[in-house]
Amino acid sequence: MQGWKKWTLRSLVALLGLVLLVLLGAWLFLRASLPQLDGARQGAGLSAEVRIERDASGVPLITGATRLDVAYATGFVHAQERFFQMDLLRRTASGELAELFGPRAVPLDRANRLHRFAARAQATFARLAPAERALLERYAAGVNAGLAALGARPFEYALTGAAQRPWHGADSLLVVWAMYIDLQGMQASRELARGWLREHSDAAQLAFLLPEATAFDTTLDGGAPPAPAPIPERAPAWWGGAPAAADAPVKLAGLDVTDSVGSNNYALAGSRSTNGAAIVADDMHLGLQLPNIWYRLALRFPDPSAPGGQRRLVGVSLPGAPPSVIVGSNGQVAWAFTNSYADAMDLVELGVDAARPGQVKVAGQWETPQEHAESILVKGAPAERMVVRETSLGPIREAGGHSYAVHWIAHDPAALNMQHLQLESSATLDAALATAATDGIPAQNFVAGDAQGNIGWTIAGLLPQRTTAPSATTFPLTTDSATPTWAGALPYTAHPRVVNPANGQLSTANSRQLMGAGYALLGDGGYDLGMRNHQLHDGLAALGAQTDVRRAFDAALDDRAILIGAWRDRALAALDAGALAGHPARAEFRRLLETSWDGRASINSVGYRLARDFLWALHDLLYGGANLALKEVDPKASAAGASARWPAVVARLLDTRPAGWLPPGHADWQALQLAAVDRAIAALQDAGTPLAQATWGQRNTAGVAHPISMAVPALRPWLAAPADQLAGDAHMPRVAGPKFGQSERLVVSPGREEEGLYNMPGGQSGHPLSPFFLTGHGAWVDGKPTPLLPGAARYTLRLHP
Repeated sequence: MQGWKKWTLRSLVALLGLVLLVLLGAWLFLRASLPQLDGARQGAGLSAEVRIERDASGVPLITGATRLDVAYATGFVHAQERFFQMDLLRRTASGELAELFGPRAVPLDRANRLHRFAARAQATFARLAPAERALLERYAAGVNAGLAALGARPFEYALTGAAQRPWHGADSLLVVWAMYIDLQGMQASRELARGWLREHSDAAQLAFLLPEATAFDTTLDGGAPPAPAPIPERAPAWWGGAPAAADAPVKLAGLDVTDSVGSNNYALAGSRSTNGAAIVADDMHLGLQLPNIWYRLALRFPDPSAPGGQRRLVGVSLPGAPPSVIVGSNGQVAWAFTNSYADAMDLVELGVDAARPGQVKVAGQWETPQEHAESILVKGAPAERMVVRETSLGPIREAGGHSYAVHWIAHDPAALNMQHLQLESSATLDAALATAATDGIPAQNFVAGDAQGNIGWTIAGLLPQRTTAPSATTFPLTTDSATPTWAGALPYTAHPRVVNPANGQLSTANSRQLMGAGYALLGDGGYDLGMRNHQLHDGLAALGAQTDVRRAFDAALDDRAILIGAWRDRALAALDAGALAGHPARAEFRRLLETSWDGRASINSVGYRLARDFLWALHDLLYGGANLALKEVDPKASAAGASARWPAVVARLLDTRPAGWLPPGHADWQALQLAAVDRAIAALQDAGTPLAQATWGQRNTAGVAHPISMAVPALRPWLAAPADQLAGDAHMPRVAGPKFGQSERLVVSPGREEEGLYNMPGGQSGHPLSPFFLTGHGAWVDGKPTPLLPGAARYTLRLHP
């Protein structure tokens, strides 16, 4: 017996030792994959030494003797800190994620492989000017050198069992196409949803349900919205259909919808600033994960056109993209972006005829599509074959029993170029606006200001040159259309502009930009409701004259619940004494609307959450049946996606109460609103949340994590940010959701970058053992700015020839 105990003890000690050795090995491996911060390394092809000086937060100032040397060093730091992120972006565009994540990624790969962006990237790269190709090649050389300099491969590849591939110059173009997918790819689902609504509503009903503008829209040209369409006598047959089976748990659509619209940019003219220079601000809202999509940096290199002969750029870069500052300042001009939601994609229905096998009818003409065989590699499973059939208007997509040609500006040979680099040397607002219009990126609202105090807006990126009114192009087009709705790109000189408005301010927030003639050039690719820009515009106006950078920064943190406050008032009006009698839950709902309300989307507010849930419960009662049908057409299609202006439609109905639009099963419009209150209560009860504990923060809790945690959930505690409760919501400048929000906040006056302010979720590095993994994240949660420029050098790495 004593011998058995002795050997058992020895076995346990040995097992414990083995576990400790495994943990030590894993720790040493992770340590070996950390980037080099100090010392010196050789850099192949450098003309002179390059210095990479990081501050305490890991933000680098990269100083080199030539622009090519700086591009090499930028690739080096991007690869060491963010290579897996870069790889995911190029794989997203090329449809190669299943090679890392297995069969569950195949549907996404099929959707993106349809566009054959890998082949397009190679063709575009070959067309670039020699100097542009050289820059991308030097960046790629730096990326591969940065990878080779790691003591171990990035930890994500050890977890997935995959090998990282070298970076090539054309891969940087794929990263930009990944942004096309992110910023414009949802337009297909939107058109399919609108097509279903068109098929199941008459013209008058459709005009009412899908307004082109509302009173919320505050446009750059100051135009008034058109008069709203009359409310027809009768609703369509689908209106008010049951949102789910009667015995199903109640779950509001608003809990499933990720508010994926939310960027703001704005500028104040020198006449409104304390120093006479323009103030430019940007907070781009995107899906949130670790590491954050943006990588902060400053670049310094000789430039004869810069003051003093040295150019200093500061702002954010996109790891993997052509190596430059995406948003920031060059010392003379600062610039910012938001997604324009211009109409950049059409679905053109194709005709088929059994007598014409292999052919399709495209815009009134029969043609034989080109076929391209694609092989999708799948981790742990055989490769899948996919055949892409491409027409003269674009590749063929099947949806809802129909075939469509996807006519997308992203397929145009001019969709990508290297013109963004010209912003680095733009010395005036006019030069920046001219360059922006030629930029080969997804069409963006470009707001800029210069050191002389001028401000302006234009559309940066490619726009279709349309031949049809915008209202006709937001639905799938019929096969019998005689001509396509656009051909080629709008000339850059025709891009609309607004320069130095009389009120000294410009702002965009994904809503309609123009009411005048310029609107026909842009169309409507899914504009936001307009409340957010309306609130931002009024908040900037309230700043008055002599505004400084800090006050401008705070404008992006405005979380006043103006829109939801109006719906709170409606709920309170419906919850009168008669409605409360015998309904204790309704009485508690009303009490919380009154007592737990501070007029903001604050984390402790129960009233905000209940008022918001009331709005979405109304949405379910009115649009729920349509949403069930739309999911059969496209999993991403929804009534809210068809038009973000649906709250304005519902408000008109509640104000006028037409009998023909009251859904069946409700005695009157108050009864409908009480049913919405009851549904909001039931949703919380079914989720196990007592009303008094249903704070907005409890619902709006951050779930920001490294994407590899989806493949290895056990590692999530080490690969995620804290579960912070977040103030803010959609339809206000401070947009915040569990996995969507302000991916950066930046405010700067060109030429006075030392006063610039910044923060972002997550830190510089994607490595959980890096001291920079979450540096600055807490400041982002709290809305506390940090300096835009890198601080004093804490680490210095020298790359020498």
